[in-house]
Amino acid sequence: MDLRAEHEIHTRRKGRNVGVGIMLAGFVVLIMVLTFVKITQTDFARAPGTAMPAAGIEGTN
Repeated sequence: MDLRAEHEIHTRRKGRNVGVGIMLAGFVVLIMVLTFVKITQTDFARAPGTAMPAAGIEGTN
């Protein structure tokens, strides 16, 4: 039971806060999706001119 009726400014502020919260949640989801895609991407290519060292001979000159 409310002791006092809610003022109009509180109603407007609540609506604005819900909007900001939804935008923030959407941004967080976007960053998570981009991170997940970047981590799970497997079709990367090495830069031209860089060769992978042969197995078992790293560090020997």
